[in-house]
Amino acid sequence: MKILFAVSECGPFAKSGGLADVAGSLPKELKSLGTDVRVILPKYGTISEEYKQKMKKVKEFTVSVGWRNQYCGIEELIHQGITYYFVDNEYYFKREGLYGYFDDGERFAYLNRAILEAIAELDFYPDVLHCHDWHTAMIPYLLRTEYYKRKGYGLIKTVFTIHNLQFQGIFPKEVLEDLLGLDYQSFQSGHLEFFGNINFMKGGLVAADKITTVSPTYKEEIQTPTFGEKLDGLLRARKEDLIGILNGIDEDFYNPAIDPLIDQNYKVDTYSKKSVNKKEIQKKFGLPQSAATPLLVMITRLTKQKGLDLVRCVLREILQEDVQVVILGTGDFEYEEYLRQAARVYPDKLKVYTGFSEELAHKLYSAADLFLMPSQFEPCGLGQMIAMRYGAIPIVRETGGLNDTVKAYNEFTGRGNGFSFQNFNAHDMLYTVQRALSFYHDQPVWKSIVKQAMEKDYSWAQSAFSYSQLYAELVSRSETHVF
Repeated sequence: MKILFAVSECGPFAKSGGLADVAGSLPKELKSLGTDVRVILPKYGTISEEYKQKMKKVKEFTVSVGWRNQYCGIEELIHQGITYYFVDNEYYFKREGLYGYFDDGERFAYLNRAILEAIAELDFYPDVLHCHDWHTAMIPYLLRTEYYKRKGYGLIKTVFTIHNLQFQGIFPKEVLEDLLGLDYQSFQSGHLEFFGNINFMKGGLVAADKITTVSPTYKEEIQTPTFGEKLDGLLRARKEDLIGILNGIDEDFYNPAIDPLIDQNYKVDTYSKKSVNKKEIQKKFGLPQSAATPLLVMITRLTKQKGLDLVRCVLREILQEDVQVVILGTGDFEYEEYLRQAARVYPDKLKVYTGFSEELAHKLYSAADLFLMPSQFEPCGLGQMIAMRYGAIPIVRETGGLNDTVKAYNEFTGRGNGFSFQNFNAHDMLYTVQRALSFYHDQPVWKSIVKQAMEKDYSWAQSAFSYSQLYAELVSRSETHVF
């Protein structure tokens, strides 16, 4: 099978969130199953020179963006056995960031057409074109309404993965004709119309042969008005084509036994060595050095979605417990400022690092006893899986991928790899933190929880197998999705 991943970001080249982790890890696992998988993404200005110098230009052509024709170069790089194609256009992509520009509608309208044009230019006609989030969501729509007429395009099947339904790519309806070159029939039919605007993600949801989410629970949640972001009706209508496949993590990169970024390596049977890492973090942040005091860590975006309202509500009560708290992240100013002020009030209990450092994140995972992730919603979440891999026990809200990966400890059966609460309620979270702390002081029980957490399989193997089955099912069909 030939698979082409169409993405807006991909590790290790360009990353702003979990999509880059998926695009960087899943293709490698699929390749190990015998799939010819390639990845296409923009050539951003932020990509390291180390990679740019290894790229080879393979094609040049023009792309129609409404009434304009824009240059497109395709550069190729083979990295860790995977072929990557980079869409080169400095006007659109040579910028300091990936997203958040006034012309994002134009930038990604161009990218969608550039990727479709590149298929013929590269003479690589995939069996399945796998698109991700709103940035490449118009590809299935353009394929079904226009490109299917071209030689080689008619049999291409499409999969569209929702990584976060909250971000949909909503733009004024003028984008339809001016940038995408589509007539207003697409708007009037309701395929792309969204409360008077056009919605790129809706194009993918309407036109893709199959739709996947990044966890089974999130698949169910987005079919409800609470989590459906006003697209729940469409998702319910397509529920037969909607599949939840849980993400994994790169178990080579996140491996406490060999991680070069941490002070002391350890495995599940040498878990006691983890205390060295805790001591180093306490020293680094100026916390009292106490092996017996549990260390609770958050590594997160400081936003409402990540549960910072709950943290703000009961942080003082948490700090009354015998616990030290370290928070790493950046986000909304109001949360950053609140945490900085709280850290000044509790200098021996709370430390806050507003920013992000990959090395510091690894050190914190390796030092933490507990990992707090009280998300309002969480399509999948990687932090809780990384934490468990490092023996940091997660405290999570039962939503999305958190619900699928963290099984609350049951003191009667002795089974469980973390702690969880159901309602998005600050005092439910506080009670769960207090409950986790009480078990921490019962070391035989705690070691059992840690063992269950560290021994669980968090790799991409099962995810890749599920996707390969989905691809095979689509390829076996002679027909494509008709809308």
